[in-house]
Amino acid sequence: MTGRHTAALTLLSAGCAALLLAGAAFARLRGRYLRLHALSVASTLGVPLTAAAVAVETGPGRAALKLLLIGALVLTTGPVTTMAIGRLTVHQDPSREEDPR
Repeated sequence: MTGRHTAALTLLSAGCAALLLAGAAFARLRGRYLRLHALSVASTLGVPLTAAAVAVETGPGRAALKLLLIGALVLTTGPVTTMAIGRLTVHQDPSREEDPR
């Protein structure tokens, strides 16, 4: 096993763990706002780490650059999308949901 393959496996493991934890949190948590926080982890950690893992495994070249660009795009637009969905939810339901804790 090469160093590049080991690095790709490490990144892929971290990305999959973040995606699985976000999915489990989404299924477990109650309330719109808590679920929104769980999904933001998937867009800021899971997808970029997975894209970086595939880019490392692909090796240097155009394909790796495209994958890194996709990961960077999701990393930067994920929090913006999360905020936009949260604001839309607040405007649609002015009574707001109470914290279920």
